[in-house]
Amino acid sequence: MTTRPEPDFERGADRGAPASRPSLRSRAIALPLAVMSSIAVALGFAQPADAAPQPPKGQAKGKPAASGAKATRAVAGAVPAEVTVADGDTVSGIAERYGLSTAELLAANGLGWSSLIFPGQRLVLPGGTARASEPAPEIARHTVVAGDTMGGIAERYGVDLAQLLSANGLGRESLIFPGQQVVLPIAGATPAPAAAPVPAPAEPAASAADEPPAEVTVAEGDTAWDLAERLDVDLDALLAANRLGADPVLQPGQVLTIPRPATVALVASVNAVLTDEMRQNAQLVVDVGRALGVPDRGIVIALAAAAQESGLRNVHHGDRDSLGLFQQRPSQGWGTPEQVLDPVRATTAFYGGAANPNPGVTRGLLDIPGWESMSVTDAAQAVQLSAYPSYYAKWEAQATAWLSELG
Repeated sequence: MTTRPEPDFERGADRGAPASRPSLRSRAIALPLAVMSSIAVALGFAQPADAAPQPPKGQAKGKPAASGAKATRAVAGAVPAEVTVADGDTVSGIAERYGLSTAELLAANGLGWSSLIFPGQRLVLPGGTARASEPAPEIARHTVVAGDTMGGIAERYGVDLAQLLSANGLGRESLIFPGQQVVLPIAGATPAPAAAPVPAPAEPAASAADEPPAEVTVAEGDTAWDLAERLDVDLDALLAANRLGADPVLQPGQVLTIPRPATVALVASVNAVLTDEMRQNAQLVVDVGRALGVPDRGIVIALAAAAQESGLRNVHHGDRDSLGLFQQRPSQGWGTPEQVLDPVRATTAFYGGAANPNPGVTRGLLDIPGWESMSVTDAAQAVQLSAYPSYYAKWEAQATAWLSELG
C-alpha cells in the first residue's frame, strides 16, 4: 500500500512451519481442499467478521486511534490550528508535542512517511483551534488537471521539484491524476502568471533539469541497494535492467542503466501495461478468486488493491514490515514473512471467508458485511486499512479490463 500510515495487534501469526509455496498454474489451483480444511480449523475461533479491527498502515505502534481521546489531548484552545516548522523539528516530534498521532498529522498535511519537512513550513494540526485574532491560513495546494506533471507544477509555482516530491511523499516514478491535491512546500505559493498564448505546432519539450539521468557511475562503497534508494528506483528493476544477480558486487567506475517507466498519459484512471511478472500475478489473483467462488466485483477489488499496493509485484519490502503482493504486515497477524510472501496464501487472505488462513485475526473481503454494495475504494480500504484509501479508485477501470482479458 505507496504509498502508498497506526493500535497494533499483539497476536502472533501462525506458529507452524511456513507452508510450501504451491506452483503457479494458469487456471487450476488446488484450493477446494484448502477451503474445507480452513472451515474445520476455524471451528472454535471467532468468526472472521468479528475479528478485531486493525490499525491503518503507517499508524505508530502503541498510539491510540483517533477518537474521543482528542478531547483530552490538551486544554481547550491549547492546540493551535497550525504550527510553523522550526530547525530540528520532525513530524513525529511535532505530533508528540501536541498529543497527535504521526499518521493523522501526515494525512492532514498530505505527507507520506518518507516526506521531509523544513524550517518555515506550516503544518495543519488536526483538531486545532485558530487564534481569535487571525484566521488559520490554509496550506497551499494545487489541484491536478489533465496534462499536469510534477515538474510543470514545480516550475509554475517556483518551487524546487525535489522539495515538491518530498512534501507529497512521491518519487520521480509516481503517477498523479486529475483531482489529486498536491501540497506546495511554500506557504502562500501562487502560480506564475500564464504566458500569452503563442501558436505552436507541437508541445514544448520538457525542461532538461526535470529529466532524470539515464545512467549512473558507481562510486567507491556504492551498493545496488544504496543506488536504488538514492535514485528512487525499484531495486529489482535496477538489477534487472543491468542483468545483475540478487546480491551483486559493484566496481567503482562501473556504469549502470537507471530504469525509468514509460511516460503514462495523465487520466482519471490508470492505464498500465502488464509486464510478464504483473500478468502472472494478476492471473493468480483471478484464478484464486474463481476457485473460491468470488464474484467478478470482488476480483476487480482484489486486482485494484494489489495494483495500488505493490504494482502487482511480489515485493520483499514496503512500509515498515509490509511485504508481498498486498503489502500485508506480519506484525498485524497476516502471517510470517515467508507466508505473506507466498502470493497464493496472500491472495487467499485478502479474499478471506471460509478459506481465511488467519481466522479471527485478519478480515478479508468476504468477511466485510455488505462489501458487495461498497465502492471499490471503500471495499479495498476495509481490508487494507491504507492511509491513502482514495488511491484505489484510479485502478477500477484498469482492473475491470484485466479481468475481462484474463478471464
